[in-house]
Amino acid sequence: MTDATVTSETGSDQGHQTIRPEEAAHFGKLAREWWDPKGSSAMLHKLNPVRLGFIREAIDMHWAGDVESVKPLAGKSALDVGCGAGLLCEPLARMGAEVTGVDAAPENTQVAALHAEGAGLDIRYVPGELGSLGLGKFDLVTCMEVIEHVADKSAFLGQLAGHLAPDGLLIMSCPNRTLLSKAFLVEGAEALGAVPKGTHHWEDFVTPEELEDLLSAEGLKVTRTKGIAFSPLKGLHISDDMSLNYILTVRRPVE
Repeated sequence: MTDATVTSETGSDQGHQTIRPEEAAHFGKLAREWWDPKGSSAMLHKLNPVRLGFIREAIDMHWAGDVESVKPLAGKSALDVGCGAGLLCEPLARMGAEVTGVDAAPENTQVAALHAEGAGLDIRYVPGELGSLGLGKFDLVTCMEVIEHVADKSAFLGQLAGHLAPDGLLIMSCPNRTLLSKAFLVEGAEALGAVPKGTHHWEDFVTPEELEDLLSAEGLKVTRTKGIAFSPLKGLHISDDMSLNYILTVRRPVE
């Protein structure tokens, strides 16, 4: 399950369109159910706490901040690319960041803005082609379960790189292209109704090795990769097993 579909922006292909209109339309139709933990985004509600644990640890490691602080992102800017209805933006705002969420489906950003307002959070949500928005650079860029929905992955990653501040941190997650992910995330999850039909296209999943090569071509270095695995006892959890899904941290190499 993804948080949305998105496009690209500043970088080697400024303004290059990477969005698939049918993907944006698919997720836009789900917007009203996004915050319902028992609705069509139920899988995201189970996945989000697992990702947040990894993200918080990555923030602490990257900026060597106070691990006890409730606002480790105070004074920093964050961009969530493919924000959906704001499931990740809101926790980032609570961590103290000045947050911008971008999504290709305007239905999603409308729902996200209303939910943030109701929660008393000041989050900027911007719909549309990221490449036309001129948002600038951010200390933290997150992109969860998005690249597998993007048509031109190289251009998209180039644009993510263009939004990353020189000492910034990029965090991405993606389903791995394995037989397990095909059986679990596509055939199984969609058949059981855990994920809306048509959400995943297995051939578009990206392996960790492929993603690392694509990021390296944009001058970025993967610094840590962990799996997001599932077991009946633990549910979804961070693991060394990357056969289902994985999450990684990226930065620019130190000169």
